[in-house]
Amino acid sequence: MPTLLLFVLDELRFALPVEQVRETVRAVAITPLAGAPGVIEGIIDVRGTVTPVLDMRARFRLPGREVTVNDHLILATAGGRQVALRVDRVLDIQSLAASTLSTASVSEPAFAHLSGVARLPDGMVLIGDLEAFLSQGESEALAAALVAPAARAALADSDGDTRPSRAD
Repeated sequence: MPTLLLFVLDELRFALPVEQVRETVRAVAITPLAGAPGVIEGIIDVRGTVTPVLDMRARFRLPGREVTVNDHLILATAGGRQVALRVDRVLDIQSLAASTLSTASVSEPAFAHLSGVARLPDGMVLIGDLEAFLSQGESEALAAALVAPAARAALADSDGDTRPSRAD
């Protein structure tokens, strides 16, 4: 039985396998990262580690919006790197029967960043594929932007504390 962390973007429900998730935290100020691909919203400092924030809205072609105090960040692992995903809210963790899952066809562009779909009694849940979230070129551009001296300087100069605390 796969176990998934469910979350919401706009009114759409998404999920990630809990094996990829480290924790969820309240959203904090996000510092822009020069030279990063457009799908990177910026960076945050997570207990001394510069962590890129993936722009879930841009990737799934949803309208962008500013960070609010009600948003959450999902700290996860993608391609061996710690990342944060800003979402509207985290719902819960659910173990799903294999019969409720179907795989997504990667030949469809709309499903390129999904590993599947879960059919629940109250509707569908789109299951994200963090390993496919960044293209090879985006991953390389992100790596280059993260090692640039400007990345650390941007965090040092940012206003406020960008260290998330555990969400209640």
